This record gives sequence, C-alpha cells and structure tokens, in this order.
Amino acid sequence: MDKSFTDRAKALDAQDPLAALRDQFFIPDGMIYFDGNSLGAMPKAALEAVSQATQQEWATDLITSWNKAGWFALPTDYGDRLAPVIGASAGEVVICDSTSINLYKALFAGLSLRPERTVIIAEKSSFPTDLYMVEGALSARPSLEMRLVDDLLSAIDEDVAVVLINHVDYRTGKVAEVEKITARAHELGAVVIWDLCHSAGVLPVGLNAAGADLAIGCTYKYLNGGPGAPAFIYCAARHLPTVTQPLSGWWGHANPFAFDTGFAPDAGIRKFLCGTQPILSFRALEAGLDIISALDMAQVRAKSLSLTALFIDMVEADVPALTLASPRKAEQRGSQVSFTHPDAYPIVQALIERGVVGDFRMPNVLRFGFSPLYLSHMDVVQAANILCGIMAKDVWKADRFKARGAVT
Repeated sequence: MDKSFTDRAKALDAQDPLAALRDQFFIPDGMIYFDGNSLGAMPKAALEAVSQATQQEWATDLITSWNKAGWFALPTDYGDRLAPVIGASAGEVVICDSTSINLYKALFAGLSLRPERTVIIAEKSSFPTDLYMVEGALSARPSLEMRLVDDLLSAIDEDVAVVLINHVDYRTGKVAEVEKITARAHELGAVVIWDLCHSAGVLPVGLNAAGADLAIGCTYKYLNGGPGAPAFIYCAARHLPTVTQPLSGWWGHANPFAFDTGFAPDAGIRKFLCGTQPILSFRALEAGLDIISALDMAQVRAKSLSLTALFIDMVEADVPALTLASPRKAEQRGSQVSFTHPDAYPIVQALIERGVVGDFRMPNVLRFGFSPLYLSHMDVVQAANILCGIMAKDVWKADRFKARGAVT
C-alpha cells in the first residue's frame, strides 16, 4: 500500500473531533468493525444501565417501576431525545415495537391522510421487508395497489396515496434526496414515508426542514441500541390531529388506565403505540441515545465521508478485482461502501477470520458500514491492507469460506 494513505489517515485522525468517543464503546481487541450498518457496537454505559434496570428496577422495585422509574413514559421520553438527531421536534417521534410493525402503522397512517387514493409506490430496490409489509397491507385491503418502480420521481402521479422510500439504499449506500422527493410527492398530493434505518444517527436527515410526513427506522444500527432494540416512528405534528393507524392497542389509548371498552386514540404521538414495550431493551438503548444526542450531526457526517472516501481510494488503488457499487460522489453516499465481486461471500468470510468484520448481501455485494463514533482512519488503512492481502494471495478460495450459516 502507498505510504501516502497512512500519512493521510494519521493526519485525519490527529484532527478528528470525535476520536475520544471510541473509548465509550466495547470493541474487541484485534477487530476492525465495519458492520455498524447491521448492528452497532455496544456502548459501555449500556452494561450499567441494564444492570440497574434488572437489579433495582425489576428485581427490587418490581411493578412500582412503571411510575418510580418512569417506564411508561420511555417511548416518548426517548423519542424526544432522538427527534433532533433526525430533524424532528419533541412530540413527533415515539420509540416502540419493530421497524416492520411501525411501517405497517405508517402505511395505513399515510392512507388515512389520502382516503380517496389507493396506490402505494416503492422502489424495486427497497429493503425486502418493506415490500413484504406493503404486501401485507394489500392483503388487508384488496382495493390497494402496489407499484414497484425504478425512478420514484417520474412515477408519482395523482393516483398515488403513499410513497415509500429508503433514505439510504441498503445495498449500495446511495442517498435519496429527502427535500426533492418530498416536494415532488406533495406537489402531486401524495404522502411520503421515509425509511431511515441506514441513515439515522450517521447523517443529517432534516425531516421537518423537508416538510416530511412520516418516517420509520431502527435503533440497533448507527444508534447502537443493541440487537432487536425498539424501533421508532415519526409523524409530523401537523398530521397528528387527523392521522390514524390500525394497531389500536391500549398504550395508544387516550386514557389507557380507564380500561374503557371502546378505543379512543391519544391526541399526540402516543397514538402510534400498541402494547407494553420491552423495558430492558429500552434501558440498553438509552446509552446509545445519550451519545448520539449530544453530537453535531454535521461533524458525524463529515467524518463518515472522510472514512468512506479513504477506503474507496485505497481499495480501488490496490484491489482492482473489486468493483465499486456505491456512489463515487460524496454527497450521494451514505456511511457505507459496497463493492461487487462474483465471490463476494467467501471474501467477506476471509476478512472476518482476519478481524475485519463487514458483511455480504445477495447476490454479489461486499458491504462495509462506517460508524464515525468508534472507527478511525487508521482502522480503514489496516482493513484495506488486509483485504489487499486476501485478494493478492487468493486466501478467500479456501473451502471453509464457502460454507454459509443461517445468517449471511
């Protein structure tokens, strides 16, 4: 590898305003973790938070913790903490359930705002579970129609009720233009649902600045909430008085402890809640929210672009067998870099064995996620050197790297 890359990395790390954050995370010795876009690293404070929740709030205080420890308010308290990170205001975000469940709510919420329309459009390249949830919505309401398109902007017309779009493409890392697409949809009378799974916590989103309607996302990727951490849903304040969602559980009731027979929705964002939430998972998430909510997202974005640019430059210089699948222009790229190769899977497995943890996506994508909170530019240099060695010596061709586990 060219020594200039090492010099570049050292210089960038020396002036990195986020460098000290690495000490707040558990990173195993000898591991370079490039999979924060699937599961973020564990904040050290999460251990203490979960310990407190289990040993004091659950074991000792038991049911009194619903009031004493504020358990019942966590979905909205944490939602308010997350809101500025995605460009929302207090009272517009609630943390609850899973991303898929929240998408189902959001789909019908969007339809409730456009009851005269029946078309939902989404990109063919959307994360598959998003499309599965649209299929579920269609099965519940046969009059609906799903259109899968390559170009959303040209596909939106006066028949469209809801536009579903991923802010960052999960395979390539390409960033969709929030303001441009939202404006076009509104011009034609449609409602937009943004999937923020691969952008929340790693680049500015600006939901309110773009006039967004609805958004959903997870907290276990760049927000570092832990495996299966509760997801979130955003609804613009202007829609809250009239929007409805189909999963009318008791936590979304205007007066849940009145135990009325009929459902009356909460007037605010709590109307998007369903049932009892996983409190221990909430406590684990708290540590990640504490970290990200204190940061300037512009600084996070700047470091993200610096990390990904360095990786692209190094790999393209020394590993010509890999083809860049992510956008080359910085402003079009999220916090991941994807390359393609016919044998992507065994290459990724060989990297993991050598301590560089990325992941594979069908059919031929090597995907690397860059969390600016715990990665350095020297991590990038070391990872690129290891990748170069694997490719130069055909290490990945060993049979053990071809065996696939249940999770790929």
